[in-house]
Amino acid sequence: MSDFSAQDYAYMARALQLAAKGRFSSAPNPNVGCVLVKAGQIIGEGYHLRAGEPHAEINAMQDALAKGHSLSGASCYVSLEPCCHYGRTPPCAKALIEAEIATVVMAMRDPNPQVAGGGMTMLQAAGVSVKSGLLAVQAERLNAGFLMRMRVNRPRVRLKIAVSLDGRTALANGQSQWITSPLSRQDVQKERAQSHAILSTAETVIADDASLNVRLTQLSASIKLPEPIRQPVRVIIDRRQQLTGQERLFSLPGLIIHVVDKPALRTLGQSLVIPACENWLAQVLSVLAAEQINDLWVEAGATFSGALLEAGLVDELVIYQASLSLGCHAREMAVTHELSELSQATRWRLIEQRRIGDDLKYIYQPKEANSCLQES
Repeated sequence: MSDFSAQDYAYMARALQLAAKGRFSSAPNPNVGCVLVKAGQIIGEGYHLRAGEPHAEINAMQDALAKGHSLSGASCYVSLEPCCHYGRTPPCAKALIEAEIATVVMAMRDPNPQVAGGGMTMLQAAGVSVKSGLLAVQAERLNAGFLMRMRVNRPRVRLKIAVSLDGRTALANGQSQWITSPLSRQDVQKERAQSHAILSTAETVIADDASLNVRLTQLSASIKLPEPIRQPVRVIIDRRQQLTGQERLFSLPGLIIHVVDKPALRTLGQSLVIPACENWLAQVLSVLAAEQINDLWVEAGATFSGALLEAGLVDELVIYQASLSLGCHAREMAVTHELSELSQATRWRLIEQRRIGDDLKYIYQPKEANSCLQES
């Protein structure tokens, strides 16, 4: 029998709903939502909007106080373990204790080494009743990138590819604009807006004159980004140092990380020099994790996409399949080495399928991957 009641589930579901409101702005912090309950009624709600600003618990307590409620004896439902350290803001666990919160129900523990059970311990030492594990799987999914960075020291990598019915990405001459429909491209803008960073290569930037930002005019009217709008960090792999600084993306606002394997010839944004090595792509991801990047959205050509896939570094494959055929001479979706046995093939499991106008959107995860997500 579950230790949680139907009401507990309802309150935590609301906390997770609130947490999702921060998905366009909270990085590098996790998405967190909080609901305060007293005498069977919700008295306060809050979520974390962006780093450096109050956390979900503080916003929920301020909401309750503004409505004239007393916090003493209330229950707190929060989607992630309250923090216990001083960072940009004071510890939430301490604030809950001082407010005389009686019970804290959390979806999951925070794997951040600065917390990692410390919030729970602080609360329990002060006599607060603490429960964990309510809707943990849903909470894990909400913060998959943050959790991966904390657990395995790299961002979550989501590789986006737009393909035809016959699995091609462009005509033989390189023409590809546009394979997919305006509705699919609108959905891509939403995915970009939810990502902490967008990664591509110098070859793609030059070939497509790519801006790699969120095109606000193409976002669905139903999506309201919080002001000031956060553009994703743009990460450009440029091992041959082809970029000159005159490309269009350098005239647009937002941080650019220029990744090279030897000292840069010119200053182009923030330069990251990662010396060539056998597992260079994995090293790049590790360095990006040190830059506090959680979710990495990749839009690149077939060669780089194939390199990521063969290195086993793709956590989600996001396919937009258009309703047209390009023929056998058109360009493939990924350049990879030839396999001699079917047992060598990477198998994927379909986790989401959705129709977007005349297109289809598929999201796959590697079937044999060791997931960094785990139940609390």
